[in-house]
Amino acid sequence: MVLRGFGSVDDRRSVAERVVVPVRNLPNPTTKKLPAKIADGIRVYAIGDIHGRSDLLQPLLAQVETDISAHFIPHPILVFLGDYLDRGPSSRQVIEQLALQSERSEVVFLKGNHEHYLFEFLKNPAFLKAWLRFGGLDTLRSYGIVPCNYSDAREQELLAMSFRLALHENGHYNFLSSLRPSFTCGDFFFVHAGVRPGIPLDQQSEKDLLTIRNEFLLSKSDFGKIVVHGHTPVPRPEIHSNRINIDTGAYATGQLSCLVLEQDEIRFI
Repeated sequence: MVLRGFGSVDDRRSVAERVVVPVRNLPNPTTKKLPAKIADGIRVYAIGDIHGRSDLLQPLLAQVETDISAHFIPHPILVFLGDYLDRGPSSRQVIEQLALQSERSEVVFLKGNHEHYLFEFLKNPAFLKAWLRFGGLDTLRSYGIVPCNYSDAREQELLAMSFRLALHENGHYNFLSSLRPSFTCGDFFFVHAGVRPGIPLDQQSEKDLLTIRNEFLLSKSDFGKIVVHGHTPVPRPEIHSNRINIDTGAYATGQLSCLVLEQDEIRFI
């Protein structure tokens, strides 16, 4: 089954419990210097896994706009790390909010494993039962679609057709189809889940970029750039010598994190 290659909820929990590296929380306005930087005139705002929490995304975006207004920079770049859907109650509203952000000149939307699950369901309606275990029912409900019989093949096909139509009617299909697997800015590599150690960044597989956990999280390797990622929830943003994790489990904790990078400084909103 396709799902096997893309991890599981139990895998996420077991890895998170085994990771014992130091955790430091750097709330705004605290800043810290890093041995990496981005070019002058650029400030990156990277936002972690949203998972259907439009109620958290809206005020965070307002805070970003306030920060940009208060501290002028020629090129503010917003980077969203994927997993916009599932688990939270408002996936459709999140996509609408992000689509509005796409009108900005400098914004990057990355693909997460949950966006992958959505397209797997559209391609193979029998994937519905697997997707529901990952919060897909919350996404369908946000589009006004409620499955009656998860196991019936004809019902699965009708649900996929209805969902595809809803995505096209809202303009969300094209938005979700345009998501990128990764983004590089200066000495930082932005991705949803992480990278496989020992493989050049430009040769990483999409499967690893969307789903990798153990091999990446437990690695002390120099990846060539500092990897900024989400995918594995942590209580507070984690800062390591080779990676920064900003998935603070928004759908369950109510904490959506935004990492701010400028030259060689790091802070959080």
